[in-house]
Amino acid sequence: MQYRRDYTQGASYFFTVVTFRRVRFLQNEAAVNSLRQAFKDEMARRPFVIDAIVIMPDHIHSIWTLSEGDADYSMRWRNIKHAFTQQIAPEQRPAVYASRQHKGEQAIWQRRFWEHRIRDDEDFSHHVDYIHYNPVKHGYVKRPTDWAYSSIHRYIRQAVLPATWGSDTIVIPDGVGHE
Repeated sequence: MQYRRDYTQGASYFFTVVTFRRVRFLQNEAAVNSLRQAFKDEMARRPFVIDAIVIMPDHIHSIWTLSEGDADYSMRWRNIKHAFTQQIAPEQRPAVYASRQHKGEQAIWQRRFWEHRIRDDEDFSHHVDYIHYNPVKHGYVKRPTDWAYSSIHRYIRQAVLPATWGSDTIVIPDGVGHE
């Protein structure tokens, strides 16, 4: 199957990246710290801005803005996933199917990820809301601020959002986000 991706240079993109078979590899502080380090290392090699992010036990949602003249988010995701995988002890990794073995893949991440180019400020805002509300949507917490692994805390520190944001149910427009 041929996948068509939007590679607009310097654009902002919303991503959903999911663990293989939704195994909860991202459910503890050590795992999240390993993932954060993978992001930092990749950002040092190939700069980009993480506008918003939430790290859930079995998936990640984020919005990145790439540098002017740059559209290579696929390489960044490949490197981040690889760096995180290398931090998992071999004995803790799931068995690898033959179809993955011949490609040198581990059973940590789904092969593909979902991307959406942000169209305008309203689209950006809706996707940020989707990201920040995701832990509530999945029933992990009652308020977005109760989830530790979310950029909502940065948004509150920078006075972009009030500390009470999302304490009541919010409505995310159809077509925003992907899981």
